[in-house]
Amino acid sequence: MASWIEKDNAYVWHPFTQMKTAPLPLEVVAAKDTCFYTATGEKYIDINSSWWVNVHGHGNEYIGKALSEQFSKIDHTIFADATHHKAIELAERVCQKLPETFQKVFFSDNGSTAVEVALKMIVQYWYNQGIHKPKILALDGAYHGDTFGAMSVGQRGGFNTPFEPYFFDVDFLDFPTAENEQLILENARLKMESGEVGCLIIEPLVQGSAGMRMYRAEWLDALVRLAHAFDVKVIFDEVMTGWGRTGKLFAMNHCEEVPDIVCLSKGLTGGTLPLGLTVATLEIYNAFLSDKKANALLHGHSFTGNSLACACACASLDLFEQQKTWDNVKRIEGWNQRLMGKLEKHPAIFNTRMTGTILAIELRQQEGTSYYSAIRDEIVAHFLENGIFIRPLGNVFFFNPPYCISDEELRQVEDVTMCFLEKIIEM
Repeated sequence: MASWIEKDNAYVWHPFTQMKTAPLPLEVVAAKDTCFYTATGEKYIDINSSWWVNVHGHGNEYIGKALSEQFSKIDHTIFADATHHKAIELAERVCQKLPETFQKVFFSDNGSTAVEVALKMIVQYWYNQGIHKPKILALDGAYHGDTFGAMSVGQRGGFNTPFEPYFFDVDFLDFPTAENEQLILENARLKMESGEVGCLIIEPLVQGSAGMRMYRAEWLDALVRLAHAFDVKVIFDEVMTGWGRTGKLFAMNHCEEVPDIVCLSKGLTGGTLPLGLTVATLEIYNAFLSDKKANALLHGHSFTGNSLACACACASLDLFEQQKTWDNVKRIEGWNQRLMGKLEKHPAIFNTRMTGTILAIELRQQEGTSYYSAIRDEIVAHFLENGIFIRPLGNVFFFNPPYCISDEELRQVEDVTMCFLEKIIEM
């Protein structure tokens, strides 16, 4: 009889994986709190929260209880011409946690579709009013997902190259650094002065897949202020930065200016079930109200508003309302700050940076920073050998653990990190 891994190799196509050269995947048979457990008895700390979603850890019993209770009532129901209590509760509670201008929640299935919906909202917002503002601005290095609209507003090149002939046109602003912040704002003003820019989409404070690149909230405030001065609608893609990752519930909580739409997913359900939300202001929503059915937002998904996912999200919100969650966030922030200080002048490191519970370590490489850096595989192998599951972004490896991670586990991560850095110096 074939093993599970042999069957995997025969039938499964894994994401972001070169199937010809990739090593065999871990055969995970259990997951609890911060850890994976494999069929061969190994235990691994899931230091990146399984693509940043398991904010409360694996197998959270409180969320599991909410899921079970909801299953006994409603598993799923169509969300057109019908509704249910958990979707209503979630929409109300999310709006109450966002700035008061956010009043309408559209449900989808994941981060990419939440972004796709946001783009369609703004394009149709202008269309319904008969206003021609076709241009979209995004930030160089952006990653907003893997559907075609989301790819169009993301970084050109790399794994998007085969699809670029099918993308719509987008103008990209340079990524802000201490040296070029003002220049980028001046460039943005020149683009917006044309009156043709209708949308700005941005990952607030942290660009995730670009290598956890970070920038100042004050600069983001200036950009959003400028956009609104020229009647440009702003999307914050908080798929990765939401749910405590930046030290506050949302990255926008670090800012004074408020976007027009926010996209949410990943940690929304605590990592249990897929769910995406696109939350809009009443101004955006009102542009779709009409006697013409064609002016409605004619978009949906079979699993829109799934009651099980909504129940898990409501339970996750309960956990975010407990002080213990925020004590853990602060504890991880403190560990990040201390480890950054320890690594500040390490010869193997080009740069370290942190925002909230996210700590990124950029290794010094002759070829510079690249998603395809060969050292990525060395990082993965070293950490796996020492009981830690990690997925670096090329020569940038990063930690954004579940908030329930223990001090002992953090010390293990630190020891393994220091050992790896010493190892590559000797190579």
